[in-house]
Amino acid sequence: MKTTKQYGKKIDRALGMWVKLARAFHTMNALADRNINTFGLTTPQFGALECLGHLGSMTIGQLCKKMLVSGGNMTVVIDNLEREGLVERIRDTADRRKILVRLTEKGRRLFKKIFVEHAEYIAELTSVLTAEEQEEVSRLLKKLGKNLEPLR
Repeated sequence: MKTTKQYGKKIDRALGMWVKLARAFHTMNALADRNINTFGLTTPQFGALECLGHLGSMTIGQLCKKMLVSGGNMTVVIDNLEREGLVERIRDTADRRKILVRLTEKGRRLFKKIFVEHAEYIAELTSVLTAEEQEEVSRLLKKLGKNLEPLR
């Protein structure tokens, strides 16, 4: 549905792009969340397992930066994962003031099992675009994000 009010080509184009980006993100995010929930995890829990599974042990602060969430929220996520036996907190041997979070053996097994399944689901969702289109969208979104980051 096209709006009747026009703000000029530059503004109309930018607003149109923003709305399409927001709608596509909202829809894809909801579908990804629904898939993650089938594993018995919340999206933040899955994200923490993913970060730890790919990057290894890290502090809660480092996890927060990777996942773009607050420390208080991440502490609750880690508490719940720890209660399930999926992660553990350990003292950093180089700096005993630091507490690292790492996957337990149970957490590594779960990560290996569910990550591939979820990744295949994401690939299925994005298959409406050709490989070249997916690469172009990735390139353009990276360019947009990198250039907007300093404005935060």
